Amino acid sequence: MSVNRVLATFGTALAMLSIDPASAQVKTPAPPPVAGARPVTIERITVHSPAIEGNLEGESPDRAVLVVLPPSYRADPKRRYPVVYALHGYSIGVEQWIGEIHVPQTIEGAFAKGAREMIVVLPDSKTAHNGSFYSSSVTVGDFETFVARDLVGYVDGHYRTIADRRSRGLAGHSMGGYGTARIGMKHADVFGALYMMSPCCLSTRALGTPDAATETAIRALRSPAESATLSWGLRAQLATAAAWSPNPKAPPLYLDLPIKDGVPQPDVMARWAANAPLAMLDQYVGNMRRYAAIGIDVGDRDGLKDDAGKLHAALDSYRIANSFEVYPGDHTSGVAGRVQDKMMPFFSRALAFGK
Repeated sequence: MSVNRVLATFGTALAMLSIDPASAQVKTPAPPPVAGARPVTIERITVHSPAIEGNLEGESPDRAVLVVLPPSYRADPKRRYPVVYALHGYSIGVEQWIGEIHVPQTIEGAFAKGAREMIVVLPDSKTAHNGSFYSSSVTVGDFETFVARDLVGYVDGHYRTIADRRSRGLAGHSMGGYGTARIGMKHADVFGALYMMSPCCLSTRALGTPDAATETAIRALRSPAESATLSWGLRAQLATAAAWSPNPKAPPLYLDLPIKDGVPQPDVMARWAANAPLAMLDQYVGNMRRYAAIGIDVGDRDGLKDDAGKLHAALDSYRIANSFEVYPGDHTSGVAGRVQDKMMPFFSRALAFGK
């Protein structure tokens, strides 16, 4: 089997993480500007994460974060605001993420169209292999705890937030949608509403039988940084392994691959499957019932549509209230408009805004 064939069989869960694997930046259409929209303020800060310290891959625990403050924030110094944490997808960082969702225009437009004012926080979780998968791993670092504890704690300590789970929302697109599902299931004590946009990796897919050349290309790497020389698909494979099958005794990458000496490794695939939200849900039913609202959306031409539908059906089977919408579009074509016209109004309705 050729390397290209291997990547093709890697499955929808990873192959659809980006509309264009050859480029990290995806061009997306912006919704029309909204007349009378007032400007927001974007602050670029760095948040130190003890949870990411000491990871074997060498990822920095000092993470870039963008904080979007609503129009009234400076003018009304006694007012406190709910916060939405918005997670980016695979192969991009936070600066590319705001380009794809056309921030600040879409946030300003949402407020101008009637969404209540809130703070929006966008952390950077790009790694040596292009994405953390918002998971907990000694190899890549505990990005799950970074989001749920370190980042939330920092924002509550430095901004005028309503520091209550009922006033915190968690959202994300693609890999960020996966992170929303994963973190949401495990941290209902921190967040009060969830919105998943085209979530990836809700289930895992078999790799098939890679040939020796594929395994050799990966095992020839002498450091995590050298993965930058590999194709988009192979880097996604490495990112998944770093997040879901870490191995502190396997330098220099400190991970287990689902192939060894040309032989598939079912035990590694089982570890990957244990991180799939469709498999995790049964353990976290009680947590998911705590949310004021759960939203899921996906494009009708998105290869992730079926798994998104399965998550909706699984929530329904447990009578966990959730909304599910299939809209006209592919994996990224509607994401900016969805942020403005769906995600922000969703949290405007779902979160507690205080007095």
